[in-house]
Amino acid sequence: MKWLDCALLTIAIIGCINWGLIGFFSFDLVAFLFGNMSWFSRIIYALVGLAGIYLIRFYGLACPHDRD
Repeated sequence: MKWLDCALLTIAIIGCINWGLIGFFSFDLVAFLFGNMSWFSRIIYALVGLAGIYLIRFYGLACPHDRD
């Protein structure tokens, strides 16, 4: 599963960079490269969303609960 973790983390980072570009410069890199809400850009957005949902599980690793 390490390859899946790395792949989804990479997708999430790309999504974060895109959101940074939107926030700072009003520039949507995905829309620029693949068209505004084309079927391919919608797939990219969906993959970023799924990667984010999957990566929620890392909260347990980053913020372990003290059960003692």
